[in-house]
Amino acid sequence: MSLQFTLAPEPELEAREKGRLLFAGPVDFVKGVVAMSGLPEPDRLEVCFAGRSNVGKSSLINALTGRKSLARASNTPGRTQEINYFALGEMNRFLVDLPGYGYAEAPKPIVAKWQALLKSYLAGRQTLRRAFVLVDTRHGVKPVDEEIMSLLDRSAVTFQVVMTKADKVSKIERDANIALSIEALKKHPAAYPELVLTSSEKGDGIETLRAIIATLV
Repeated sequence: MSLQFTLAPEPELEAREKGRLLFAGPVDFVKGVVAMSGLPEPDRLEVCFAGRSNVGKSSLINALTGRKSLARASNTPGRTQEINYFALGEMNRFLVDLPGYGYAEAPKPIVAKWQALLKSYLAGRQTLRRAFVLVDTRHGVKPVDEEIMSLLDRSAVTFQVVMTKADKVSKIERDANIALSIEALKKHPAAYPELVLTSSEKGDGIETLRAIIATLV
């Protein structure tokens, strides 16, 4: 029986409070990693955020953490080439900001290097509990997103799609692109069946995403 994909519901009060507390605590930059050998000790659960160029990943992480410049947004695609680790709360979670993918402007050797790092991390990090794959609501799932999803399928890493910039499109266009994204996800066995609809500017979906991260075990 196939999974029924849908938008994530509003979190229960207890889950919402756990999310609030997790992100109300300290959020500290730990390190930027350029090779697998530099990864922190795998001593706690971690979640990662992956997304292609201009999907709004830095803005979403900043909205989640309530910090305006925790994750650095860049006007130059491909500038962030490290796996950036942040410790959440009382050091009981890692939030991991992955290097972007799908850049056309960066030099090919640089792209190849950080794509290899990205794939090694996703395939080999045992404490990675969930990957959040960001998809621009204006465009839906692109072929380059499907590549990452297929890698996560092969690595048996559960991933959940987070639709970004939901405030930038009309309701008709938004609903159409959500429906198309759901159709794309049905091909991926590692896909979690609930999508999270977000707007970093308006705060939509932020509480839901916080609650999801806080209640993972």
